[in-house]
Amino acid sequence: MILSGKARLAGVIGWPISHSKSPRLHGYWLEKLGIDGAYLPLAIEPENFEDALRGLMYSGFGGVNVTVPHKEAALKFCDEVDPLAKRIGAVNTIVFKDGRSYGSNTDAFGFIENLRQDVENTDFSLDFSLDFFGAKAVVLGAGGASRGVIVALQDAGVKNIILVNRTKERAEVLAADLSSGADGMITVADWKDRNEVLNGCDLLVNTTSLGMAGQPPLELSLDKLPKSCVVTDIVYAPLVTPLLGLAEKRGNKIVDGLGMLLHQARPGFEAWFGEKPEVTEDLRKFVLEG
Repeated sequence: MILSGKARLAGVIGWPISHSKSPRLHGYWLEKLGIDGAYLPLAIEPENFEDALRGLMYSGFGGVNVTVPHKEAALKFCDEVDPLAKRIGAVNTIVFKDGRSYGSNTDAFGFIENLRQDVENTDFSLDFSLDFFGAKAVVLGAGGASRGVIVALQDAGVKNIILVNRTKERAEVLAADLSSGADGMITVADWKDRNEVLNGCDLLVNTTSLGMAGQPPLELSLDKLPKSCVVTDIVYAPLVTPLLGLAEKRGNKIVDGLGMLLHQARPGFEAWFGEKPEVTEDLRKFVLEG
């Protein structure tokens, strides 16, 4: 890669950041599209976050992605924040323009686009512009990732969302917050009832860290889960989590979490570098190899 003095610059801010696959992802697109630009990993401690953003803005950067632990701080920093990011309560994409910062959240977009791409030719085959066919979705977890998933499902037309979390009180707060002004209801179920609520489920989403590499297992029986249900896990380490492996073995359609990462990157890349990138199988393989 050879950069000119006119190179477009962007990056990802986190603490730590060495684990991030975003530089490899964006680097693939930059090379593929022949763009004079670079996307850099930026390890910024929380106490330096706002100063770092101002420095980047005045150093010619087009913007940045923001990851853990800075997403909520980014929401407060930006001069303007889009309504979706406000509902989710976090910003993961910032565009700098004319000395101002514009924040958005592309996680919901990434989640839906990942489902759209993977279930397009299956029996599930949802038309996300319609009413999600009256689908029943069960969401495990009530953390920050869960907020983005639930907002995505609401905007896709899902009116029957069952939220299950180990701490029920946290789930109730989240459900009350996201139900306000939304078309449809979020029902909170006890963690001990997590196996029962799978009856009649059309979409099962795990947003917890349970089952992720280095984390405790997700103890969940799929006996009552319909074979037609699509099962997705938003983590991608491992790519096929124990939940996905079990679901696939019994005949359910599964969607891994890598596609969410790839698709959520598209809007930012287009804003900073002026080209629309594509998510392809070659891209998936390249990112996984890194």
